[in-house]
Parts: sequence; structure tokens; C-alpha cells
Amino acid sequence: MELKIAIVCDWLVSRGGAERVINAISEMFPKAPIYTSIYNEQAFPEFADKKVVTSFIQKLPFAVKKHDMYLPLMPFAFEQFDLSQFDIVISSSHSCAKGIITKPRTMHLCYCHTPMRYAWDNCHEYIEQYGLPKLLKGRAKKILHDIRMWDRLCAERVDHFLTNSEHVKKRIWKYYRKNAQVVHPPVETNQFTQSKKEGQYFLAVGRLTPYKRFDLLVETFNELKIPLLIVGTGKELTRLQKMAGRFTTFLGHVPDDELVEIYQKATALVFPQVEDFGIAPLEAMSCGKPVIALAQGGALETVIPGKTGLLFTEQSVPDLKKVILECGAIKWDSTIIREHALRFSKSVFKDNLKAFLFEKWDIWRKEMVS
Repeated sequence: MELKIAIVCDWLVSRGGAERVINAISEMFPKAPIYTSIYNEQAFPEFADKKVVTSFIQKLPFAVKKHDMYLPLMPFAFEQFDLSQFDIVISSSHSCAKGIITKPRTMHLCYCHTPMRYAWDNCHEYIEQYGLPKLLKGRAKKILHDIRMWDRLCAERVDHFLTNSEHVKKRIWKYYRKNAQVVHPPVETNQFTQSKKEGQYFLAVGRLTPYKRFDLLVETFNELKIPLLIVGTGKELTRLQKMAGRFTTFLGHVPDDELVEIYQKATALVFPQVEDFGIAPLEAMSCGKPVIALAQGGALETVIPGKTGLLFTEQSVPDLKKVILECGAIKWDSTIIREHALRFSKSVFKDNLKAFLFEKWDIWRKEMVS
């Protein structure tokens, strides 16, 4: 008998690491429908032939463009999905998707990208950075309190947790008291390929948000007076452009096929933030380029000092400058760097996820029969 499998994710609005995971899982189970709160059909042509089921939030004003303002409604929205017909449900969640309700016979596996940052360890910073009027901050704190309580409760609905890094595994234990198996997320190593092109600039890639510390990069390269290219968009763009000198260039959004060549022409990728995992460093390594990264978070699991890149310990201009200059003086072996990246390929992700899934299903099925 063929297993009935469903995929659930928080939202499909714009492309990022979580969306790459959904795409890979969907390739593994092409018949599985996708359930999500909000769906931007134009942004995901690869799902044109998929059955995508959305919540009532989809029909609300500005849902696609302002999805975060509907966060208070998402717990209720995900609980409304009827998944009773499925044997296995795979949720990909950094927000509310893991809060789905399943039947006792259904196995729920959650690929948890992170416990909700805005509800847990970043709750205070989130309220300050969101720019709310003073009168609304108290209300926001109450909303996050309620979401935090619900999030802890719905972690009990998950039968098995997977996650993207040892870093997040510790956070899942801290906030949910649940063990998680690490399966690193997929990297498109077939698309991001090695090249013999010489480095012409340093590179940074990502959403322009405060925690990613692009401001530190701009300050550092203003002092170094060497070229820096920044790929990405976000609310920090205007502020960063005002800070930047003539050596920093902002490229905005760049399609993946064009991004490959940008990686190939870089001296190194600079990654100054704390991330749960971080796909961009491995895309750069897949192109044979070293990575300069902060020695925290997921970078500790992907960057091998002296072999695939260098680590710096403080988010400060002097510390970052020192490592950038050191990186430029090293003759890197691009083949060794790419070989390391291949350990994180999409095919490795699929193999590891499938092995875990069917190992747990075999046990689950036997327990349900007994």
C-alpha cells in the first residue's frame, strides 16, 4: 500500500533556506500536497503542478506582502487543516507549522529550522527592532507571551524532530525539552560549481536585516578600501547605502544562475552574523571559494579554519579586518573546498532524511498494529 504523505510549511512567500528544504522534500515525495498559511504563486513556479492548500489568511488584505502581521492568527490557522487522511506528515517549521493536529495513527515528523526566535531568545530585541509605537509594545509582549505558550504546547504534538545543525539542536532541547536528529539542509552543489576565476572582490550574500551585521562589513571595507559586493535586499538597504563608501557595491536581488558567477569571481565570502546553519557559506564553498565567518552558530559546523576558510571571534572592525587581510594572503585549494561542500549536497540531504523517515515509520507502523 502506498503511503499517503503531506508536507506542511509556515508560508511560501519569498525564497530562502527554509523554502529550499520544502522544494527538496517535495521532490522526494512529488505526490504529496503542500499545506501552508500563505502562498505567493508567482515566486514558486516549481510548484505550479503541485496541490498547494492555503489557510484562510491567504484571503486577508496584504497577506503575501505583510505576512508577519498575521502571526497572531497563524496558530489557529494551522490547527484548522484537516490532515486525517495521511499516514505521515512532514512539517518544515521555524514558526507555527509544527502546530498542526494529526490523528493518533499519523506520524508527524518536524524539520525544525529553529524554535521561534521572536517568541523565545530574541523576543525583547524583536519588539524593539520592529519599530512599534510605545502604546503597542505592551500589546505585542502579550501576543508573544501567548504564542510562546502555544509554541511550547504544540512541540508535544511532534512525534520526531529533525533539525539543521547542532546549534539548533541545543536550542530545541532548551525550549522544547525534545531530542532532535541533525540532518544538514540541502545545498545546490550541482548548480554552484567550481571555477578557476581569480578573486576580484569580497562578497556578502543575505537579507539586509540588522542581526546579519552588514553594517559591520560596510564599516570594515570603508577602512580597508578594497572592493565589497553585497547581494540581497531588505529594510537595512537605505541605511547601509548611506554608510557605504565607494568600495562597496549593492547588487540587490540576484537570480541563482547569475549568483553562481558572482561567487566564482569572489576572493571569499564574508559571513559576519550568527546563523542557525547558513546556506550561503556552502554555496561559496561549492564554487571553491573560502569563507570568513563569525565563530558562532552553524558556521562552526561548516567552516574548517585554514582549509575551507577562517573564523573571527568578535563582531568588531579590528577583528574582522585582521582575518580579511589574512585570508587574502593564503593560497586556497579550491578543489578541497568544493569537496567539503559536497558533504552537504541535496542528494545527501535526501538520503539522510529518507533513511530517518522510514526507520521511524517502520517502528511507528509496528506499534500502531500491536
